Amino acid sequence: MHKTPSDRRTFFKTVAVSLPLVAGMGTGPFGGRIGTSGKLDHLRLSCNLYSFNEPLMSGQMTLEEVIKFCSEIGFDAVDPTGYYFPNYPVVPDDSYVYQIKRKAFRLGLDISGTGVRNDFTLPDPARRKAEVALVTKWTDLAAKLGAPVIRIFSGTGKELPVGYNRQEVTGWVVEAIRECTDYAAKQGVMIVLQNHADFIQTADHILDILQRVNSEWLAVNLDIGSFRIGDPYEQIARVAPYAATWQIKENMFVDGREVETDLGKIVKIVRESGYRGYLPIETLGKGNPRQKVPVFYEKVKKALTVV
Repeated sequence: MHKTPSDRRTFFKTVAVSLPLVAGMGTGPFGGRIGTSGKLDHLRLSCNLYSFNEPLMSGQMTLEEVIKFCSEIGFDAVDPTGYYFPNYPVVPDDSYVYQIKRKAFRLGLDISGTGVRNDFTLPDPARRKAEVALVTKWTDLAAKLGAPVIRIFSGTGKELPVGYNRQEVTGWVVEAIRECTDYAAKQGVMIVLQNHADFIQTADHILDILQRVNSEWLAVNLDIGSFRIGDPYEQIARVAPYAATWQIKENMFVDGREVETDLGKIVKIVRESGYRGYLPIETLGKGNPRQKVPVFYEKVKKALTVV
């Protein structure tokens, strides 16, 4: 029998009321996992393609092949770092960018982000300007690719330039990032600053930069494996509310000692922060990524199913 509009409204009201009753029982009627609150989780898994750094850099696998492999594993998205596009840091032709975009789309994958390797701690103002130009060029590519964020660094080393203090260098970083965010806002792309155990080593370091730049187009790429001083879980929890994307890694550093990541703790922090979006995973170290990535994907996926 054909349902009247009144019948359909009654049906949807019934479903809405029943959602809390099935909390913790898997998926909701319209897709997505239901948590204890009865709300959809809105967390999806992406693969940061640095996981395939060795085969990509050696030519054993092409970017297209890696994207296809990620699709077969079951990822919802991929994060193709700029280094894996031909002739990086030169920006590729639009035709190649759109080829990659089409490939991902046809495989059912979103592009959750991309990234570059930059250094805003260089003492020479001209060289810092060149680093800003690098980021802005790749911001254009991110927009064409459909990537909502572009990942950047503050600097590439832990040591301060000789003759300068941290406050001075932070000022350079803030000024450069502010230029990048002003440009990115016009392209509809967010700048995400990664804590990378370099110039940024603690939660205080990254939060100070965010506060000083003070832009809604700047957020954090929260790298759980790069807080190496003290308790990383405490620092991750402090930074989590400012994250627009993540890097979920197999191992972390607790008081300077490398240990296996407690994925249950990480998922709890993610959910308590109110984060909604992609959780890119990244496997590092020795071993074949064709074997390592699927194993870690299943571990993270399992951790996300625990209420």
